[in-house]
Amino acid sequence: MRIAVITDIHGNAAALEAALADIATRGADSTICLGDIASGAGWPAETVERLQAAGIPCVRGNHDRWISEHEGEKLGMQDRIAHEGLTAAQRDWLMALPATLEPAPGVLAVHGTPSSDVQNLIEEVVAERLRPAPMAVLRERLGDRGMAARVVLCGHSHRAGMVQVPGGPLVVNPGSLGLPGFRISREPAHRQEAGTPHARYAMLDIGGREPAVEMIALAYDWDRAARRAEEHGANAAWPHVIRTGLLPESA
Repeated sequence: MRIAVITDIHGNAAALEAALADIATRGADSTICLGDIASGAGWPAETVERLQAAGIPCVRGNHDRWISEHEGEKLGMQDRIAHEGLTAAQRDWLMALPATLEPAPGVLAVHGTPSSDVQNLIEEVVAERLRPAPMAVLRERLGDRGMAARVVLCGHSHRAGMVQVPGGPLVVNPGSLGLPGFRISREPAHRQEAGTPHARYAMLDIGGREPAVEMIALAYDWDRAARRAEEHGANAAWPHVIRTGLLPESA
C-alpha cells in the first residue's frame, strides 16, 4: 500500500494542485493531509474545496483550530486572511477534523505529536533553529500510542525528516507543501527555512517487510503563489520565502 502524505499547505492551492497531479502519476493508493490547511496569504477557500472534492482525509492542525476558535481581530496575518476568506461552514469543517487518524493498520497520523498540535515531534529549538530532538524526548512525545505504531506521520515543523526509533516506529515528517519557511517571535523564538521553494511531500510504502519512504521536492509555479500573497498585502517575508525557501535576512 502506497500513501501520499501532505501537510502544512497554508492556503497554497497552487502547490496543492501541483502535488495532487504529481501524486496521480505515482500510483498512490490514498492520500492523507496532516493539517494546517487554509491559514496563509493564498487561497484558503479554494484549498479547502479541493481537499473536500478529492475526499482526502485530514488531521486538524493548530492553525485550523485557531481559525475556528478566534475572531479575525485576535488572529495574526495568516489566520486573519483565512478567517475572512473561509465560509462559516468551511471553518466548522476545519474545526471538526480529527486530531489523529489511522490511514492504515499500524500507521498513526498526527499534526504535531499524538497529544499536541503545537509541539514538534522530531525537533527541538536550539539557538533559535530547529535541531533533531534527543531520542528520550522523542519517545516521551510519542507516548504509548505512538511507540506502539509501525509508522507515525507528523507535520507542524515544516522541516522534512525521518527518524527510526529503536524499538518503536519510523517517524516521518514530509516537510511543508505550501510554506517552505517561517519565523516565530513568541517563545521559544525560532525560524525554519527549507532552503528551496519546492512543494514537499512524501510517499510512504508499507507493502514490504519494512516501510519505505520517498521524500519529494516538487517544482510548481511558486511565483504565482508569491504574487497572491502580495495581493493579500502580506508582510514582505511571506512572498519572499515562497519564492526562495529562505527568509529575507538569510537571502
